[in-house]
Amino acid sequence: MRTGDEHYMAEAMAQADDAAAAGDVPVGAVLVSADGEVLATGRNRREELGDPTAHAELEALRSAAAEGWRREGTTLYVTLEPCPMCMGAAILARVERIVYGTPDLKTGAAHSLYRMGEDPRLNHRITVVGGVLRDPCAQQLTGFFRDLRARRRNSIAER
Repeated sequence: MRTGDEHYMAEAMAQADDAAAAGDVPVGAVLVSADGEVLATGRNRREELGDPTAHAELEALRSAAAEGWRREGTTLYVTLEPCPMCMGAAILARVERIVYGTPDLKTGAAHSLYRMGEDPRLNHRITVVGGVLRDPCAQQLTGFFRDLRARRRNSIAER
């Protein structure tokens, strides 16, 4: 049986699948209230929108902002460790917890490169939990990039 965190991470993974189907890097996010209500979802839409800020976390936070920008008491589930931009947005939105699947060793700002949620210089702290459904989240990403490289090789070979 799945824990609550695993349940919501599976929902974020479904969002990531939608991103991949649309040609975007498969990252998904789900914003959940303290009582377990899904407030908003998001998926990477950078390619679709031509917008470098269209990360899954920002899409979820923007969607939830229709009810107010402060997100106290919420948990943001995301399949890939948030980057500095997304951690900054979560801090500004007053998200209580971030739960991520797989680390991002190149841009991760929750644990890997930075620990923004713990930085005492910032006006808000975020509890961060990493590694929830780590392997399946990592497999989504590695599978996507493996398939992308194969498509590119085939495209070059057909020329």
